[in-house]
Formats: sequence, C-alpha cells, structure tokens
Amino acid sequence: MRLYKILRLYETETTNQPMNKYKNKYRIASTRLQNWDYGWNAAYFITICTKNRNHYFGEIPDKVVEFSVMGHIANSCWYEIPNHFLFVELGEHVIMPNHVHGIVIINKPDGVVETQNIASPQSQPSDSTEQTNATKPKNKFGSQSKNLASIVRGFKTGVTRNARAINPDFAWQSRYWDHIIRNEDEYQRITQYIIDNPLKWEMDRLNGGAGNQVMESPAKYGQNIFCPNDEAWMA
Repeated sequence: MRLYKILRLYETETTNQPMNKYKNKYRIASTRLQNWDYGWNAAYFITICTKNRNHYFGEIPDKVVEFSVMGHIANSCWYEIPNHFLFVELGEHVIMPNHVHGIVIINKPDGVVETQNIASPQSQPSDSTEQTNATKPKNKFGSQSKNLASIVRGFKTGVTRNARAINPDFAWQSRYWDHIIRNEDEYQRITQYIIDNPLKWEMDRLNGGAGNQVMESPAKYGQNIFCPNDEAWMA
C-alpha cells in the first residue's frame, strides 16, 4: 500500500506535464521533468556506468554474474544506502560487469537526516530510533541534498573509495541515467528487466551488443533521453 501511494504521487504531480508523440505513443517531452523535485517521494530506476565501460565488477560467463572483489564492494555498498539515507528503501538491483541497475524508493517521513557518503561496505547500520536530535549526524549540504543525486553520489563515493584500494584507476562515468517509475505495472516490468539483465548480457549494448539498452548512444549518455523502441517495460 505504501509503494502504491508513492507511485500515485508521480501520476498526480505529472498530470499537467506537456506531452509529445514518439512512434505514435505519447510521452513526456523530457525525462528530466522540469517541475519535478528529485527529492520528492517516488520510485526511481537508475543506471550507473563505469568510466569507459570498463569491466571492474566481474564477468558473466554463463548468464550468471560472477563478482570480482570490486563487484562485491559495489553490491555491499548498494545495500548500505538505507543506512546512510534513512528515507530510502531499495527495490531490485543488479551489479553488472560495467554498470549498475537499481530501483531507489524515496519515502521521507518528517525529521529524517542522513550521512552523505557510503565510506565502507562493512559499516554497521545505525538505529535511528535511539538517536536524539543532539546526536544525529549533520547534513552539511542542507535539505537540497536529500534527493536522488545525493543518493547516487554517496553510493558512487563509497564504491570508489574502496575499489581504488584494489585498482587506483577505478572510476565511474560522471553522470547517470534515471527514470521516475510511473505506476505499479511499470514498477513490475522494470523489476523483471533488472532480474533478467544478466541473461541478456551477450546482446547488451553496454557490452558491445545490439540490444538490451536503457540509454541512448554514449554521446548522449546522462542526458536522460528515452529509447522507448528498445525497452518493453517502457511501452
């Protein structure tokens, strides 16, 4: 029921967004919504790529991801996100050899604070119910940091700090791709897409293939432009 209410918020806030047509299907003109605050409660589908799409996180020899040490780090840091951003819930995710797909659900109650960076995948979760106002961690960036960008930044920073102890050349692409999940049906389709991602690795464009691509060409990466012809869950 709670997820349903969060998804309904998206539909309410975007009712008056301008629409245009693509291949006879109406869609919002820009995926980075002009009147949308990315700190609002919603479910977000994100994709983050390594720099130059280098395979730092492992390989997929037989449609199953086999993590490298850095892959285990990335996976652990993903699970750490709610311990550093107390208003975040996690949906499905997958660590691929050179990118990460995941669903991040922002669900803010009143009075939530967070630490910005996920410094260690071994850090222990804090018990927010036992913290007083005097002992809660300070958010030096202010309320504007409690948004999707700060969550991604914290995750990327945590992975980078630990991964560079193994390979000093590790780096992410500077930007990331995001999509606001519109309703329960789309949430389920995206969840299945994430689960099936390793099965389609040989055809993944992020692996040099011709299909299974969320983003546009590398030149447009990070500009949040849809490829509705490529992804069944976007129909």
